Amino acid sequence: VGFDPTAPSLHIGNLAVICTMRRLQLAGHNPIPLVGGATGLVGDPSGRNEERSLNDESVVEDWVNRIRLQLSKFLSFEGTYAAVMANNLDWTRPYSALQFLRDIGKHFSVNQMLAKDSVSARLEAGGISYTEFSYQVLQALDYLELYKAHKCTLQLGGSDQWGNIVAGLDLIRKVEGGSGHAFTIPLMAKADGSKFGKTASGAIWLDPAMTSPYAFFQFWIGIDDADVEKLLKVFSFKSHDEINLLLESLATNPGAREAHRALARELTSLVHGEHEAAQAEAAAKALFGQGELSDLDESTLASALSQLPRVEIKKNEAIPNLIDLLAATGVVSSKSDARRAIQGGGAYFNNEKVSAEDFTPQMSDALHGRFFILRKGKRDLAGVELI
Repeated sequence: VGFDPTAPSLHIGNLAVICTMRRLQLAGHNPIPLVGGATGLVGDPSGRNEERSLNDESVVEDWVNRIRLQLSKFLSFEGTYAAVMANNLDWTRPYSALQFLRDIGKHFSVNQMLAKDSVSARLEAGGISYTEFSYQVLQALDYLELYKAHKCTLQLGGSDQWGNIVAGLDLIRKVEGGSGHAFTIPLMAKADGSKFGKTASGAIWLDPAMTSPYAFFQFWIGIDDADVEKLLKVFSFKSHDEINLLLESLATNPGAREAHRALARELTSLVHGEHEAAQAEAAAKALFGQGELSDLDESTLASALSQLPRVEIKKNEAIPNLIDLLAATGVVSSKSDARRAIQGGGAYFNNEKVSAEDFTPQMSDALHGRFFILRKGKRDLAGVELI
C-alpha cells in the first residue's frame, strides 16, 4: 500500500486501507507499507482538478519519516509475517532521466495513459502537467520493484488508485513476464454523501499534535447513527458476534451510544494507545459530570477545552462572577439567561451545582491552576483559561 507524504501526518481517510493491510497480515500475509519519498515530490492527480503545490525535498523527507513512524504502530515487523517498510525514493533516485525513459517509459502507451480516469478528468478540467501525468509511471515502477525484491503480488489502494495499480500490473507482465493483483477499496463517505473524516475544523489527523486524542475520541462519539454499522464493519477488529451485539444496542437504546463508545475506544487505542484512549474517555465523562475532573491530567484537560467555547482571563486581573463568565463564553445567550440557569438549578462550575447568583470563582478553584469548567444543563459546556 502506498502513502504519499502530502502532509506531516496521515488522517482517518487513510485508516480504511491501513486496517485492511493489518487484517491481511493477521490472516498470514506480509504487508509492505510504502511511503512515497519520490512520488510525494511529484504529486498524484487523482481526485484533483488542479496541480498540487510541490514541496521542498527537506519538507517531504521530514513528512516521510513522520508517516513511516505512524504506520509502524499498526503492523508487526517481526516473525513469519513481518511487514517491510519501503520508500520509493530508494529505487527511483538512482535512475537518470534517459535511463528511466529507455527502460521504463518505453513500456507505456500514451493512449492508455490518457484514458485513465484521473488524467482524462484533468484534461477536461483544463489540462495536466507532464509532472503529474508521469505519476502513474512512477507508481507502476513501485509495483515492479517490490515484485522483484519481495515477490509482492498484491497492491491495495483507494478506488481512485485503480488506474495506477493496473499500470503496475502491465509493467510487471511486460518486464518480468509475471502477474499480480489489484485490490481497491471504495473511498469512505457518510450516509448523507459527504466526505468521511472532514469536520468543520478540518481533517481528523492521526498525529496527536494535530488532532488531540480527546478530539479523535469525540469524533467517533459524534458520528451519525446511520454511519455506525458501516464504520464498525470497516474499522473494528471485533468479532461478528460482538459487532452484532453493539448494533442491537444501537437499535434498542440509541441514546446510550454504546456502539459509538466501543468504536471510539477501539480506534483511539489503535491510533494513540490504551492510556490515551482511557484518558480521552475519562475526560468526556468528567466534563459532563460523570467523573472527577481532578483525575484528568493537564494535557488531556487542555486538549478537551480546546474543543469547547472558551474565554481567556489574565491571572493578574479580577475574575468575573459566574453570570459574567457564562455569558462571555456564549454557553448562555445573555446574563439574564445565565441568571435563570442558576435559579433553575442548571448551572455548574467545575461540575458543582451553583445556586448563588453572586458566586465568583477564586484562583484556588482553577484546575491545574489554569482552567474552569462551566456547564449549563447536561450538555452545554464551556471553558475558562487563566493565562
